[in-house]
Amino acid sequence: MQPQRPKKSVLITGASGFIGSFLVEHALKEDMEVWAAIRPTSSRKYLTDGRIRFIELDLGNGQHLLRQIEDHRRKHGPWQHVIHAAGATKCASPEDFKAVNTEGTRNLVQSLTAAKALEGRFVFVSSLSIMGPVHEHDGREITAADTPCPNTTYGRSKLAAEELLGTVEGLDYIILRPTGVYGPRERDYFLIADSIRKHVDFAVGFRRQRITFIYVRDLVDAAFRALVNGRSGSTYLLSDGADYNPRHFGRLIQQEMGVRHVLRLTAPLWLLRAVCALGEKTARRRGKAVTLNKDKYNIMKQRNWRCDITPARRELNFTPQYDLARGVKETIAWYKKEKWI
Repeated sequence: MQPQRPKKSVLITGASGFIGSFLVEHALKEDMEVWAAIRPTSSRKYLTDGRIRFIELDLGNGQHLLRQIEDHRRKHGPWQHVIHAAGATKCASPEDFKAVNTEGTRNLVQSLTAAKALEGRFVFVSSLSIMGPVHEHDGREITAADTPCPNTTYGRSKLAAEELLGTVEGLDYIILRPTGVYGPRERDYFLIADSIRKHVDFAVGFRRQRITFIYVRDLVDAAFRALVNGRSGSTYLLSDGADYNPRHFGRLIQQEMGVRHVLRLTAPLWLLRAVCALGEKTARRRGKAVTLNKDKYNIMKQRNWRCDITPARRELNFTPQYDLARGVKETIAWYKKEKWI
């Protein structure tokens, strides 16, 4: 009888978050040794499986983080893989984006390499928003070869994090840039469903807009494929492979919730800009992040989010399993089950 081979170990940062919790679930299904990186205050609501091994990592303090990772390596050895999904999508101040998304990533990769705590690949979950409004006017698909021109503080912080990965000698890494990620447990897209439940569907701007989505389980599948496929140092854009009119998303939600009558309103961009500017001022005054801010304005006003996922299909062997109709159906079913709606 052959001895049992040890399980592959994976460290998942941001494990208590929307995407992170699904990454943890997928790793458990793959029978991996799963280390969920959390903070002392992190919720474990979606991390209840007894096989999960928790580790507290202070990504905001490089020296403390190095000691934590060195301690882990002495006791348990290095990780085979790391999926870095921790990050902030909205903050009370621009400085917070840099501290969390850029410096947090810097601290993590430097500590992993200094402690020799990573044997295999580092997968970084970035964002399509770092591309900014490329091809805004010609409507062509955004590609990974296009030069990023982020027009949000969030996007700039993510791009800076991407760029520093290439400066770490010997780091085997892949960058994923997903478009809008939706699914169970996610809060921002839920606001749209909640509005439609109240019989109102908002759109922004009067020029034609093409938006893209990726269901959370498809993003997670791509992340695990990137652990073993793809060329080191490569960047891959991710969506479900289609693009949509904003009203299409709303109508699918309406259909799944069984809402009969919906008032469809289109807000002019100047009104959205005013509301987001007010939200930004409120956030700074209260020291608390809000959903509608200047970053959100730049994202919502963008007319073209079409992106080319051909390299991901070819090199990661990634095939999206969820079109928007299937993803919305599963998401709304979860909202109902959890009594969110």
